[in-house]
Amino acid sequence: MIDLKQLKAFSTLAEFGSFSRSAGVLGVAQPVLSRQIKALEQELGVELFYRNGRGTVLTEAGKVLNQYAKNLVETVDRAASEVMALKSSPRGTIVIGLPPSVGIVLTVPLVQHFREAFPLISLRVIEGFSGHVLEWLLTGKIDVAVLYNAPRTGSLRAEPLLTDELFLLGPAEGGIVPDAESVTARLLSEIPLILPARPHGLRMLVDSMLGEAGIVPRVEIEVEAMPSTLGLVENGVGYTILSYSTAHARVQAGRMRAWRIVEPGITRQLILATSSQRPTTPAMRSLVAMVRQEVRSLTEQGLWLPKGR
Repeated sequence: MIDLKQLKAFSTLAEFGSFSRSAGVLGVAQPVLSRQIKALEQELGVELFYRNGRGTVLTEAGKVLNQYAKNLVETVDRAASEVMALKSSPRGTIVIGLPPSVGIVLTVPLVQHFREAFPLISLRVIEGFSGHVLEWLLTGKIDVAVLYNAPRTGSLRAEPLLTDELFLLGPAEGGIVPDAESVTARLLSEIPLILPARPHGLRMLVDSMLGEAGIVPRVEIEVEAMPSTLGLVENGVGYTILSYSTAHARVQAGRMRAWRIVEPGITRQLILATSSQRPTTPAMRSLVAMVRQEVRSLTEQGLWLPKGR
């Protein structure tokens, strides 16, 4: 069977017409080059070169092979160069899925900085509840997932990004919550709450953690959409329980307030995951590294937790 080394040796000798010069170009000893050409001629059953005092000349069979060999060698070399270039300049299309509560703070800086660092990669962002994001990852709809409390399974490569603490969020003025930095979880059974309905992951988490403390949250309105929930809270309709990051801009602008919940606190793990059933591409590795970097930066800026807490 013809191999690439034989074709490269043949193509080089056809170009330069000299064993000594061709061996120098290929970086091999002249006897090695001679053996490669001889092996190729034996494989094909024909002579490819006439040898004379001035060097070599292609036979008719050699001329036919040379029409194909040069293109094949150039194609393989070009493919190898492009593959190796991916190490420093990855390219392709990559899809990331994340919950709206994460996207509200992460999507803009992630997309901006990722495009600057990796202009050859086309990035697509999809938002959905953590359960949907997990399903998309396992079915191959997305390549990288950021989600809460991912299950332990051999189908995932998962790593913790941070422990996300949930806060009580309420209107900036006219509320009924004490003027303090924190409130006890017991208060959540006394104030009107706006939360998603079960089996939403946030509602299941709040009910579970409060239930272990013997507390039943006073949920008066059930809303699945986070922007609508925040709008209702800002207008004084009720309170909600979410990550501080979801309301950071409103809190900083004096439109809402945030209280730490204690006795007990409510936390969840933010996870970065890829599927173990699919190969990890350079584009995926680039995106995963960028997500880690952005989450760390946002945390240092006080967007995930209030500074000083």
